[in-house]
Amino acid sequence: MSKSEYLRLADAIAAEIADGALKPGERLPPQRDFAYERKIAVSTASRVYAELLRRGLVVGEVGRGTFISGDAKRGVAAPSEPRGIRIDFEFNYPILLDQSALIAKSLEGLEKTAALDAALRQATSFGTPAARSVAAAYLSQDAWSPSPDQLVFTGNGRQSIAAALAAVVATGGRCGVEPLTYPFIKGIAARLGVSLVPLAMDENGVRPDSVQKAHREAHLSAIYIQPVVQNPLGVTMSPARRADLLRVVEKLNLPIIEDNVYGFLDNEPPLAALAPDSCIVIDSLSKKAAPGLALGFIVPPQRLRESVMASVRSGGWTASGFAFAAAQRMMSDGTVAELTRLKRLDARARQKLAADRLAGFEIQANDKSYHLWLTLPAHWRSQTFVAAAARRDIALTPSTTFAVAPGHAPNAVRLALAAPTMDQLDSGLRTIAAMLNASEHDFDSTE
Repeated sequence: MSKSEYLRLADAIAAEIADGALKPGERLPPQRDFAYERKIAVSTASRVYAELLRRGLVVGEVGRGTFISGDAKRGVAAPSEPRGIRIDFEFNYPILLDQSALIAKSLEGLEKTAALDAALRQATSFGTPAARSVAAAYLSQDAWSPSPDQLVFTGNGRQSIAAALAAVVATGGRCGVEPLTYPFIKGIAARLGVSLVPLAMDENGVRPDSVQKAHREAHLSAIYIQPVVQNPLGVTMSPARRADLLRVVEKLNLPIIEDNVYGFLDNEPPLAALAPDSCIVIDSLSKKAAPGLALGFIVPPQRLRESVMASVRSGGWTASGFAFAAAQRMMSDGTVAELTRLKRLDARARQKLAADRLAGFEIQANDKSYHLWLTLPAHWRSQTFVAAAARRDIALTPSTTFAVAPGHAPNAVRLALAAPTMDQLDSGLRTIAAMLNASEHDFDSTE
């Protein structure tokens, strides 16, 4: 079958989806059965399914099959936005009950004319000497102290990732990533024309041999990883794995884009503490402070700083002067440090409650984290489970959102524990436990 013929067959399936003949959640037949029904070769059926996956019209779940995507009409799978659902296990921005009072105290006087005049002026990607000095001191840990002259700023963490990726991976290039990773890296890479190559992981993080294999087969330009409290699995890379991985990337001359956004929940330093010339550290204030007080940080090696700054400017990712002013106050007076201390305690309390309520089920969790990974029983499928939870006013994220390779999503969901109140968290976890103990049919029959 020619390329145009298999594409025409994919177009025909796409039309059935658009017309509603094939509905979200409906399972496509196994590829051999599809080939038999359509009187085509199995290899051609595989190409049709691959094209549907590429368009985001279907999703694959390991060991379960291929299903029509709930995002089929959009044609491009993407994380959603907050929707006002009563119990939000989807978005992971921790907001403590008393944090607004702490922030308000820190920002007192910023509304006055002189302070506001300075805050409303045009900002730059490198900020002011005072902002760089305060940020470098704030980011420093016992084993890592970035120089103020290294820092580059953006509007938020996503923009920092985009700027770093654009600076080290050319259009058409390849970047290695964890197979289940921060979802927005997929959209960022697509817009930059960068291909993402999944790297094998185990309980200690990305495997060095998978980096070697991917580079040998695909010629990587960089890797993007989350060594501390990885999203969505919660893994923190072990010291031995850090050393082994850094030996490999330094031998291959691969820069590491190191996402440290969740690092505030742990005491582990960035990989840059061991390999400052290989790592571009990404951080932000939104989870430490509040989503409405965002400021992104990039700490590149000095040799890459000009490229990163140019990337920030060309992308239009420069932070606002007001964000600089607010962040500078909150970092210098200890407000962010106090919020970090309180959120660490909060995360542990939420993980303990989740472990109690989901006892007996297969979860992967880090007791310092604000999220956990829940593997579903065989009688549930991840997207069906997410839909059933939504009918009970609970928002979850299916594994397909995090999977880099189409068709390689495990049968699991991520629970973000940060947003609900403790009462909502308890109620939502009890409901999820009840769902896990029942089949979809049994649970729905009680409505």
